[in-house]
Amino acid sequence: MCDFDLSQALDGPLGPDNTECESRCFEMTDMKDEIIKLDVGLDLVVSHNPRTMKSVATVLLAVNRMKKPPTRSPWELSDNELCAVIMDSLLDETIVKTVADVSTGKERIIFQRTSSWECTLCDSSQKAIICKSEELKLQAATLKGGYGDRKVNFKLVNYVSTGPCRPNGQTVVLSIKNHNLYIACNMEGNRAQLNLEECSEENLRRISNDGNMDRFLFQVGTTGVNVTTFESVKYRGWFISTSSEDDNQPVEMCKVDAHQRVTAFRMNY
Repeated sequence: MCDFDLSQALDGPLGPDNTECESRCFEMTDMKDEIIKLDVGLDLVVSHNPRTMKSVATVLLAVNRMKKPPTRSPWELSDNELCAVIMDSLLDETIVKTVADVSTGKERIIFQRTSSWECTLCDSSQKAIICKSEELKLQAATLKGGYGDRKVNFKLVNYVSTGPCRPNGQTVVLSIKNHNLYIACNMEGNRAQLNLEECSEENLRRISNDGNMDRFLFQVGTTGVNVTTFESVKYRGWFISTSSEDDNQPVEMCKVDAHQRVTAFRMNY
């Protein structure tokens, strides 16, 4: 009938009652579905349809390769016993994976450093970002002629991410050029704070979201032509911002709907 030997799928040869098994495998009479109670609220419906040599071989191979193979020949097991063996083998592996996911709490995302570029920043009110070196604080100030050298030269490093829940768009780290000072977003109480922190470039080559180094990551958003926003990756909904009213005020984090704050910037290369 075919050139496939079922004995190839088993550890040992077929038993003496193999004629009966072959007859059962190729029974062409339609039968009613059989419902097997596996557990509370879990039923297995077995449809007795005409079986082919291919389907029988597939079942035999699957049983033969289980982590917990049956101690008796598959032909000696009842339908209920065979189903229990299959379910036990599959459920053990699934439970381990589920526990692992629960223990992490969230999907792990890896951010890998790629390209970089340099620029200065000014907000949509044309206030430039400067740094008061004695306090290591960024400020937004309206600069008049001759004071353009007070602008901070930023180095923006682009990151690409991997993972099932990776963010859309461009992710960057912002640092002050020729310094080991990086913009970081930290949470103090119920408010996000913007700080300049010292950090080595090597430590930021590869960042994951299951530690605290993602405080240096910002998501770049676009609100118009050459107009950009910087949202904290670690604390979503918090943006780098400046005061919309006063001059020479600190650059801070704010909520997107905060009043009297500007979250839109222009990058000048």
